[in-house]
Formats: sequence, C-alpha cells, structure tokens
Amino acid sequence: MTSVLYDAPGPRAKRRNILYSIGFLVVLAAAAYWVYTKLDEKNQLEWVKWKPFFTDSRPWETYIWPGLENTLTAAAFAMLIALPLGAVFGIARLSDHAWVRWPSGAVVEFFRAIPVLILMVFANAALAEFTDVSSEDRPLYAVVTGLVLYNASVLAEIVRAGILSLPKGQSEAAMAIGLRKGQTMRSVLLPQSVTAMLPAIVSQLVVIVKDTALGGAMLTFSELLASVRPMSAAYGANTIACFTIVALIFVVINFILTTFASWLEGRLRRGKKSTGAVVPVAAVAGTQATGAEH
Repeated sequence: MTSVLYDAPGPRAKRRNILYSIGFLVVLAAAAYWVYTKLDEKNQLEWVKWKPFFTDSRPWETYIWPGLENTLTAAAFAMLIALPLGAVFGIARLSDHAWVRWPSGAVVEFFRAIPVLILMVFANAALAEFTDVSSEDRPLYAVVTGLVLYNASVLAEIVRAGILSLPKGQSEAAMAIGLRKGQTMRSVLLPQSVTAMLPAIVSQLVVIVKDTALGGAMLTFSELLASVRPMSAAYGANTIACFTIVALIFVVINFILTTFASWLEGRLRRGKKSTGAVVPVAAVAGTQATGAEH
C-alpha cells in the first residue's frame, strides 16, 4: 500500500526498521549505564549531595529563586519588546516603498548576523560609557538589549515568512473588494498568518529564555545558571546535582511555554479557518523567503 508522500514499507523493511530500533535502544541503554557508573564512581549520586534540594529551603531561597527571578525578568522584558518590534520590521520588509523596505532589511540582516553575546557585551559597554545606569542594573539592561536586538531581527523574518506563506489570492481578493494595503495587512493577512507563525515564534521565545544564561557567563548577571557556582561551593562542591536541578527548571519553564503555545495554536485553528501553512524554523534561520519584492 502506497501513500502520496511515500511508499509503505514491506515485510523486509519492517524487519529492518525493528532491528534498527532495537539496536538504537541497546546503544542508548549502554550509554546511560556508562554515565551512571561514572557518576557513581565519582560519588556524585550519593544522597548527601542531593539532600539539600529536598530537605532544606536555603538553596532555593538564597540561590535558585533569586536567579530564576532575574532570568524570568530579563526574558519577559525581552519578549515584550522583541515581539512588537519584530512584527514592525517584518511588515516593513514587505512594504512597496523602497525607502521603508531597504533600511528595514539592512537593520534586520545586520543584527541577525551578530552573535547575541557580542550584542550584550557592546550594550554593556555603551551603557557604562554613555548613560547613568548603575552598575547593579547595567547587566540586566545589557542582557535585555542584546536579546531584543537579535531576537527582534529573527522574529521579523518569521513574520515576513508567515505572511508570504499565505496564498496570493488572499491579498488579491482583499484588493478586489477595495481594501487598501494597510487594511489588507491588518484585517486579512496578519490574522490568518498568526497560526502559521506561532510554532516558529514559540521556538524563538524558548531561545530567549535560554540565552539569558549568556549574561551570567560574561556580564556577571545573576541569572539562574549563574547561581550554580556559589551554590555548589556552599554545599560541598556538588556541581552535578546543582546543574541537574537548574537544567530541570529550564526544562519546566520551556515546557510550560510550549504547552501554552500549543493550546493557543489549537484554539486559534478551531476558532477560524486556517490555510494550514506552518512556518518552519529553518525557513527563517538563514535563507530569505522568495517574493519579498512583491
């Protein structure tokens, strides 16, 4: 039995796939056992190293919660600024006016090409040189600035690709009934493209949350990951346990974010008819969507 997209596997292919799956599980189990034995040899699995996180509130109150609060603060500010800014630049790149389209494209391509860590470092230096921001608040401002500049540029490409993914007949139909370009964008194109853009937007929001850790690595920003070193030193150099707890917190945060986005996407799709198009993350990572000149 065949499909439009692929040929259904036959008996030999099914047996081969089963063997591959078994082989993969064996290799995975062997790797997990090797990691377990190595950690056990180094006494990293002893209960004394994990006990403070389950029986004592001090590591949470002193290290984890302040770092988590700073991480969420920086990520929230970056999201709130980068999302509308990215939407503005994404729409501007589709403008019929060259004096709007070309500068917008130059800004997006420039900041998208610079690593976010470099943007944070430059922002920190600029804030120290040209503003009166205190040294305590400067790392937060620098982290948010770097995250906004980079992620707004990426989000601009997501918005542009999402709008271009709609059938051309949508804009033609809007123009046929007398809508101007701005009205077409607000009333026809943007509402329909939201569901197509949502998966890629959520992926970029997850990147924002994780990239806050770069501020702790270079700018002494006391975010969640930066709390590992003093916490490990205070509780007997249990580095593995501290990193594991922090990693699980990041997983939970991003899981909540993606779960909410999946619920929102399903609600939007149920509430209105959609084109079914989805903008893949790879489509905006390095290549330009075609047809931007139209």
